[in-house]
Amino acid sequence: MAVRHLSISRLYRDIRRIIEHARRNVLHAVNSAMVESYWHIGRLIVEEEQQGKKRADYGAKLIQSLAVRLSTEYGKGFSEQNLWNMRQFYVKFSALQREFKVSNKDTILSALRRELSWTHYKALLRVEKPDACVWYMHEAADQNWSTRALERQIHSLYYERLLISKNKKPVLEEAKRNVGKSPSTPTNYLKDPYVLEFLDLNDRCNYRESELEQAIIDNIQMFLLELGKGFAFVARQKRLSTDTKDFYIDLVFYNYHLKCFVLIDLKTGELTHQDVGQMDMYVRMVDDKERGKEDNPTVGLILCTDKDHAIVKYSVLQESKQLFASKYRLYLPTEKELAIELEREKRMIESQLIEHE
Repeated sequence: MAVRHLSISRLYRDIRRIIEHARRNVLHAVNSAMVESYWHIGRLIVEEEQQGKKRADYGAKLIQSLAVRLSTEYGKGFSEQNLWNMRQFYVKFSALQREFKVSNKDTILSALRRELSWTHYKALLRVEKPDACVWYMHEAADQNWSTRALERQIHSLYYERLLISKNKKPVLEEAKRNVGKSPSTPTNYLKDPYVLEFLDLNDRCNYRESELEQAIIDNIQMFLLELGKGFAFVARQKRLSTDTKDFYIDLVFYNYHLKCFVLIDLKTGELTHQDVGQMDMYVRMVDDKERGKEDNPTVGLILCTDKDHAIVKYSVLQESKQLFASKYRLYLPTEKELAIELEREKRMIESQLIEHE
C-alpha cells in the first residue's frame, strides 16, 4: 500500500505540474493578445485623427464617442481613460523605433516584450526618458517583475540611480574599450542611494544596526529586488576567524553575474574612516579564506545614512574597484526629491573626476 501511495502522489505532482504549466501558458497568451490588440486600437485611433482633421478637440470627441459605444458592448475595459492609454501606448512606443532598431511601424510589435502584461505597459507610459523606458521594459521582463515591483522601481528612479554609478571614471574608461557591450562590473550593479521604505523603520529615530539587519532579513525578497539582478542571499553575521579574534560580517550575498561575493556592512550613522578600514579588512579576509578559484574579487558595500565626501575622496574608496559606500533612505522620496539628490551626487562625482584629470 505504501508503494501505491507513493506512486499516486508522484502521479498527482506530475499532473499538477502539467496543469499549472498550461494555465501559465494560457495567461501568457491572453496577456500577449491583449497587448497586441490594444496596440492596434491605438494605431487606428491615431490614423483616424491624422486624416485631415484640423479641429484640436477632434481626438477628444472621437475617443469619448468610441468609449460610450465600446463600453456598452465590451465593458469598462474600453473606458475613455483606457482608450487614451491605448492611443498613448501606440504613440510612445512608435517613437521608440530607433531604440528598437526597426524601421517598419508594424514590426515594432515584435520588439515589445510579450512577457509583460497591459498593466506593465500602462506603468511604462509614465516613464518620460526613452532610454529609461526601454531599460525598464527589458528589466521587468528579464527579472519577472510584478506590476507593483515595476511601479516601485520607476518611482524610486532605479534606472537613474544605477546611471549615477556608471558616471564613475573606471566605468567610463571601460565603456570606451567595450563599445556596444555592457561589462559586468560592480559599478554597473550598485546604486546610490538605496531606498528601503519597505522596512517600515522610517518613523523610528533610534533603531539599532541589529534591528536594521533583522528588518532586512524579514523583508529579504524586497531587499533582493532593491539590490538588483543576480543577487542571492548567503549569510548574516558571517564569522571570519583569525588566530586571535573573530569578526562578523552583517550580510553576505553572491552575485551570479559578477561571479563574486558581495559583503554588506550596515551603519545607522555617517560613514567613517573606521568603517572603510573595517570593510577593507573583511574583503581581504573573504578573498583569502572563502573565495573560490572561479570567483572574481570580493566586493564590499557599506550602507550608511550619510557619507562625508571628504572621506570618500581621501580614503581607499576613491580608487578601489572592490569597496563602495552608498546611502540608504528609509522612506520613498518623491521623484523630484530623488532627482535633486541624484543631480547633486552627479555633480560631486564629476568634480572629483576633473580633479584627477
